[in-house]
Amino acid sequence: MSPSSDALLRQRLEQAQSTFAALDDDFFAATTQAAELAITALKQGGGVFLAGNGGSAADAQHWAAELVGRYLEEREPLNVHALTVNSSTYTALVNDYPPEEVFERQVRAHVKEGDVFLAISTSGNSKNILRAVETARARGAKIIGVTGLKGGELAGVSDVCFRAPSNDTPRIQEAHLFFGHCFCELVEAAFARGL
Repeated sequence: MSPSSDALLRQRLEQAQSTFAALDDDFFAATTQAAELAITALKQGGGVFLAGNGGSAADAQHWAAELVGRYLEEREPLNVHALTVNSSTYTALVNDYPPEEVFERQVRAHVKEGDVFLAISTSGNSKNILRAVETARARGAKIIGVTGLKGGELAGVSDVCFRAPSNDTPRIQEAHLFFGHCFCELVEAAFARGL
């Protein structure tokens, strides 16, 4: 490894460590409250719907998979859906409607009162996410926002919002993954252990 590569990797590691070190009581509160919203919805027969763009879409799919399948413990599958996984629906919507509507239209089709919509946006300003949030809220769903330090518009329209303590997209995404794993573990525990 060249000295310049080594220095770059050390710098990135220090940045990641700094971001994780900045997780404080706000992280604990947001993660616990987000899990409680999801648990309540699921126990009352509702669902949890997740959406994001790019890497955030991958997070939405990852967390949904953990809760439909198994994160750490065996239990019944949970009613959790990522709105990015049906390629035919997604591409039809992008082809036939403005891109800002790709999640909004799916929310109109699936989300109802008592559900949870978990919106992931590193900037907090993704137009298609914000439109979906507005529609989900109008339908009576609770909103969990997952974003970066500044929060963007998403922070102001969420019932609960985790703001990763960074303005750097890769560090935000790394913190989002940690949030997602913790969120999944708390939700799963309520069903695997009957909490």
